[in-house]
Amino acid sequence: MRKDGDFLFTSESVSEGHPDKVADRISDTVLDAYLAADPEARVACETMVTTNRIILAGEVRGPASVTSEGLIQAARDAVKDIGYDQEGFSWRKADAANYLHAQSADIAVGVDSAGEKDEGAGDQGIMFGYASNETDTLMPAPIYYAHRILHTIRDLRRAGDARVAGLQPDAKSQVTLHYSNGRPVKATSVVISTQHDEGINQAELRERLGGVVREQLPEGWMPEDKEFYVNPTGVFVIGGPDGDCGLTGRKIIVDTYGGAAPHGGGAFSGKDPTKVDRSAAYACRYLAKNVVAAGLADRCTIQLSYAIGVSHPLSVYVDLDETGKDVDEARLGSILRDVMDLTPRGIRKHLRLNRPIYAETSAYGHFGRTPDDARDNFTWERTDLVDALRSALNR
Repeated sequence: MRKDGDFLFTSESVSEGHPDKVADRISDTVLDAYLAADPEARVACETMVTTNRIILAGEVRGPASVTSEGLIQAARDAVKDIGYDQEGFSWRKADAANYLHAQSADIAVGVDSAGEKDEGAGDQGIMFGYASNETDTLMPAPIYYAHRILHTIRDLRRAGDARVAGLQPDAKSQVTLHYSNGRPVKATSVVISTQHDEGINQAELRERLGGVVREQLPEGWMPEDKEFYVNPTGVFVIGGPDGDCGLTGRKIIVDTYGGAAPHGGGAFSGKDPTKVDRSAAYACRYLAKNVVAAGLADRCTIQLSYAIGVSHPLSVYVDLDETGKDVDEARLGSILRDVMDLTPRGIRKHLRLNRPIYAETSAYGHFGRTPDDARDNFTWERTDLVDALRSALNR
């Protein structure tokens, strides 16, 4: 994504009822079940959902109290909470099978701490984090508004609001913003595709959703009428896993920055926090957000890299995209190592990741969410390193 000049940029979001997000939700529900029973459990759960079928697979290491029957019931409960009780996909009637098996001993020996050996990363890989001051959440504006629109529709649907009457859980949004001098100034198009009951009046639905979208965008940002699209194919009755097979980990750009920043390639859902493609990506976002929140730059990209079985990151890369406020990027990278322990164990302890907090992350983005002190969730969205960063730089 270019960061200056005039241009258009587009991001998309998908709802919790999108087939891939149903799979993500189930995988993270399995993870939460294990972490609730044992904070040190190891989980790498993949889920597939299709017409009235749920399949769990992957590797786990955890207590026997987490049973196959309990996990299948938890999966059904997740589907029920999303809102699926349709002929083609129902939490009541779907066949569910569990093929989770024991974690590889070869992986375990590299990850586990023993004697003088610290806990190693669960895999090799590169992870990125990003923050931009173009929204209050320090997220890129296109993905922020794409998420916001669908999250609002979800909330209205659950509340029984008349504006979304007849809508079902599966939905997608797409927001294109016009940037002027590198800053978003208006939406040039908005697309919403949403599953609905048979026989719904599409023109009426478009009018109702237009009002919802207008409320979620800044004043004056609503695109002209011809650039607001609702169900462009004209009908969207068959949806969810009945209309399209869903798999864990297929919406990694939706989960992160909507294409506005690099992605290391690893998915998040269903993975316990020893897997650095999840926990280190959270740490990268946390550090980048604190850099921007501290006023050190308008934009910040951070990359970490790891090797399987090795505890410390092989590299820490900082890019302020020429927006740094008299900050040397190499020095800042060194400071970030000082203000946060970037070993897998250090990240988990700092962000308190060994807890059943993940089902909520599975839709509407892992980043840009509001931390809740009462539930102690989304800890990587906090800006509690601001003072330490300013102090290290004598600000």
